[in-house]
Amino acid sequence: MREEKIAAPSDDEALVETLFTGISRGTEKVVFHGQVPQSEQGRMRGPNMEGDFSFPVKYGYAAVGRVIAGPADLAGRSVFCLHPHQDRFVAPAAMMTPLPDALPPERAVLAANMETALNIVWDAGIQPGDTVAVFGAGTVGALVAYLSSRIPGTETTLIDPNESRAGLAEKLGISFSTGAFSGPFDVAVNASGSEQALASALGAAGKEARIVEASWHGEGETTIPLGGSFHAMRLSIVSSQVGTLPPSHRARWTFSRRMAKALALLSDPRLDALISGHTSFGDIVSAYPGILSSPDTLCHRIYY
Repeated sequence: MREEKIAAPSDDEALVETLFTGISRGTEKVVFHGQVPQSEQGRMRGPNMEGDFSFPVKYGYAAVGRVIAGPADLAGRSVFCLHPHQDRFVAPAAMMTPLPDALPPERAVLAANMETALNIVWDAGIQPGDTVAVFGAGTVGALVAYLSSRIPGTETTLIDPNESRAGLAEKLGISFSTGAFSGPFDVAVNASGSEQALASALGAAGKEARIVEASWHGEGETTIPLGGSFHAMRLSIVSSQVGTLPPSHRARWTFSRRMAKALALLSDPRLDALISGHTSFGDIVSAYPGILSSPDTLCHRIYY
């Protein structure tokens, strides 16, 4: 735990008293274990991050708080900001998105994950009636499957070898499999961080199917089986990364519009199932390694 002095906000900044932050297990685990590749350290710097990779570094990007000083249109409001875990902070007012009236601040910590899931669905080009396979029932994978299942006519299956995730899928109204998915699918998303899942996706793909690799593997090397039917089936493997808007939306959408939409999409109370635990900020130092290492962690909430 570190302390720092924060200056009074300038005219275009706001001072926020943090209510909650969310731990994004996948990315924060890579940062914690020093697995950010040298080539990606510049691109992986989070908004309002301080320090250098690897740990310890001020990282995180899911802060919900109350504006206690700043522009009149934000003063007193609950906002979401891409900011590391910190009990008070000053940041540009333009980076803060007011929460919709119907969204509890406790659930708003999912906003960055929902924004990522929304970007993945756009990159995947899921259409009404598609058969969709989502590999990995972590927070992002579950949100991708949740959004996909709400597109009319889609048949979406969430796939994860962890049988306990079946209960999560049931709460979200999504079909679930522990791996026995034979396909063929029209679109698949790999949000599992597993090369075995990517191989399974290639084996279950329909002709000219689209496979979106949404996992970030850090310094790890991933083997992709491109033999067999890969070329004969004319399959496509594409990446998705939330730092860039997809070409299909870039002309009309901004990052602020996307974030506002992500917050609006969190209005469903069923999404509380994605909060797998909570810890006070005062206890987070000792709890943090265990939160990151536990396979049962989805979005872990820190309260202040």
